[in-house]
Amino acid sequence: MPARPLPYREVKRKLEAAGFVEVSTRGSHVKFVRRTEESVRTATVPRHREVATGTLRSVLRQAGLDWDEFERL
Repeated sequence: MPARPLPYREVKRKLEAAGFVEVSTRGSHVKFVRRTEESVRTATVPRHREVATGTLRSVLRQAGLDWDEFERL
């Protein structure tokens, strides 16, 4: 699991590498979507300097990614 907060830019880069596309922004939150034949995954990420570990855990759950998979991106 994440041991430290990650910069928003790194989280965005890794989500895009996993096939997510930025679709909308509302306030300081950015919505990313990945569409596959089986499902549509949506992950909402706060555009903060750093994404806290608990928030990052929630983003990964929404995205359907585990920590090891996310780290490899």
